[in-house]
Amino acid sequence: MKYSLNLINRKLVLESKVCINSRIVVVGASDVGISFLETLIFWPRLKFNNLTLISIHGLPGKDPQSSKYRRFLINSHCFNDEDYAQMSLCSWVNVVAGKMTSINRSAKYVVVSEEKVPYDYLVLCTGQSYQVICYCKEALHSDHVTESSHLSYQRYTEKVPSNLFTLNDAQDCLEAALWLQEHLIRSTGNIIVYGNTIDTYTTVEALLSFGIDGSRIHLVRAPPGSASPCLPEAALERAVGEALAGAGVAVHPDSVLAQWGHGDNGLITWAAFTTASSLLHLQCSAFFSFAYRTLDYDIFKAVTDACLVFDGRVVIDTEFHTNDASIRAAGPLTKFSRRYYRDEITHSNFSSKEIGFELAASMLSLFDSALQPSSKPPEGSDRLIPVYSRCKVQGGILPGGYNYLHISKPGISMPLDVELDPCDRGTEIVTGEASHGNYFRIHFSRYNMVDSITCFSKEPFPVSNYICLYGQHERLLNDLYYRWRAGQLTDLYR
Repeated sequence: MKYSLNLINRKLVLESKVCINSRIVVVGASDVGISFLETLIFWPRLKFNNLTLISIHGLPGKDPQSSKYRRFLINSHCFNDEDYAQMSLCSWVNVVAGKMTSINRSAKYVVVSEEKVPYDYLVLCTGQSYQVICYCKEALHSDHVTESSHLSYQRYTEKVPSNLFTLNDAQDCLEAALWLQEHLIRSTGNIIVYGNTIDTYTTVEALLSFGIDGSRIHLVRAPPGSASPCLPEAALERAVGEALAGAGVAVHPDSVLAQWGHGDNGLITWAAFTTASSLLHLQCSAFFSFAYRTLDYDIFKAVTDACLVFDGRVVIDTEFHTNDASIRAAGPLTKFSRRYYRDEITHSNFSSKEIGFELAASMLSLFDSALQPSSKPPEGSDRLIPVYSRCKVQGGILPGGYNYLHISKPGISMPLDVELDPCDRGTEIVTGEASHGNYFRIHFSRYNMVDSITCFSKEPFPVSNYICLYGQHERLLNDLYYRWRAGQLTDLYR
């Protein structure tokens, strides 16, 4: 197991710290919430004595077995097991396992499993999660998939079948893997993976790695809608498509879930989908749903019942404030107020780790006088969306055993051919081919700074090293562009 090594010396013993006894309650063990707690815990001049984390599965990284099955989902590479072990959050944070169901703003407490957790400052960082979808019955009576079909999903209110999985964290992945090992690996039933996100690819690869035959797996692609493409480049999509075909996985594009049927044991036994040409009917022994991602209903109800401003997401300003001075929020569950006129930009477009740090920095000024601004900010600056600089990262193992990593600049994601400015594309260096499993692409901005990296390889590679390349000037990379123009670079992995 990973562990934490702590050091104490005379200087650290004699260093004075201000004790902060304010009750700070964080809801959600997301990357934003963990980054927020990490910043508070290791702030040099303050010691927070009353930090509480409310999370359904407690602290992440505490179960090494669950981390092994994390490959079902794409990885943001914000934290890994070693980071969790070195932070040792259990030494600094009180953990309440459960789901927040109510907020009492006047008495300043939240309700978790019918118990009251008091707070002085409440921080909401739950993010968005995959939800069980209510199938679209009207799709059964339509002749084809319409543009609005995929938008008609509603919350599923009945008992969730035990063979229906929505994976949101490592614990969910562990439970799904154990169920598969117990009920399905040695059987002959079909497994349906439904959705339009990159998590469908990583889940299919995880199923194949368990020894499940590809002919039993059906990848049913939901209509894409306004979502960004799963992979940033068409060549990568083609390579993954070839790998799926080679493994025998059936791919059904642009399909809307119309209905499913239950057996005597309450399990899903079949599912029907409306496609562009006909009705698709599949036998089903396990169903993985990645089609509907939104705010958890219990969190939504707690927020709206507490009269916090909600406009599809929790509304905040640039300093993470809600309409309650004691409640702050950050991450994908939030959106900026409409007064900024930038509805398309949310915290989802930026690094969760950086958002968590900035959230902590905005609160530290309440307790550390050295961080309070000495002068007033320029007039009108409170109407500007803050600029975040850290890169966004996606990584995982895709069908075919391809190790995938995409590092991009913060902002609204879009396909590569749209993202690059046709008037000034900067400099792009590409070696290898996606179909050969040795593809490496690095893009430099007009200022010769690394602003995008894509790796697609059969062999593992040092992810943390490549993340460190983001934002570096090409001169720091031993004149990489000059050596590439001179024909000295044929493989960026070497």
